[in-house]
Amino acid sequence: MKKCNRAYVYTLLLCLTWLLIPTQSFAKEEKAEESNIPSHVLDVSKENTFPNSTEDQEIIEPSELTKELIKGVDIPIENPELIKILNESTIKPSPVAIGYRGMVYLGRWPINYQSAESNVNWEYQHINKNEMNNVEGDQVQEMSYYQQAHKEVKGALTSKINNPEQVKTMMLLKASEKTKLPLSYQTVIGHNTKLANSYNIPIEKKGILDAYAPAVNEKGKVTFGEVYIELKGSNKKIQIKNVTKQGIGAWIPVQDHVSFSFQVK
Repeated sequence: MKKCNRAYVYTLLLCLTWLLIPTQSFAKEEKAEESNIPSHVLDVSKENTFPNSTEDQEIIEPSELTKELIKGVDIPIENPELIKILNESTIKPSPVAIGYRGMVYLGRWPINYQSAESNVNWEYQHINKNEMNNVEGDQVQEMSYYQQAHKEVKGALTSKINNPEQVKTMMLLKASEKTKLPLSYQTVIGHNTKLANSYNIPIEKKGILDAYAPAVNEKGKVTFGEVYIELKGSNKKIQIKNVTKQGIGAWIPVQDHVSFSFQVK
């Protein structure tokens, strides 16, 4: 009986081992995929003396009526502001309105944004320089990052376009989804922000620590169109006419992150 119990326990342990191995392997792969920030770029959100407000974009969920309206449209409708307008619409054609026809014009809108590429420039804007001279020193010195001035870093679209704020919102949402980075069109690194990490400066050398604010260069195309709601009897649907596309780019800063470059001369 004891031998039987031992055999059962060994078999159970073996099964558990085989189950755990792929799970651990998968966890490592997932972690590696998320580690897309270089080691010389540090998160300073806790140390930052200026509390940046998180630019969480409100995700507008389409109502049941809006889902019904956009279901049959060939062009994906992704503009949160347009979805909000459709949600607020109360169009209810009469079920006995036989032969009734009508068109409601909602205006010309940016319908969606298609991302072509999202590239991170880890040295988008120089924000600070720390220096220490150890030329006449007799032992190795250490220096750390200290933000000497309040720095505001702003992003922007790279060219003119209609409805720029709506376009910026769609580009921010798409870039954030692709890069998994905390993006915002404005970030501030406050004066007196410090980090505990240190850099060694040898004897007879001078150390220079430059700090940069990173940003994402987002590029793609915006689809524009005239939006109509067509009413036909008791039926209703959306029509998009005079569709055009325009290429657009934007610089979107990575919030509360600093990229460092250390040199010894």
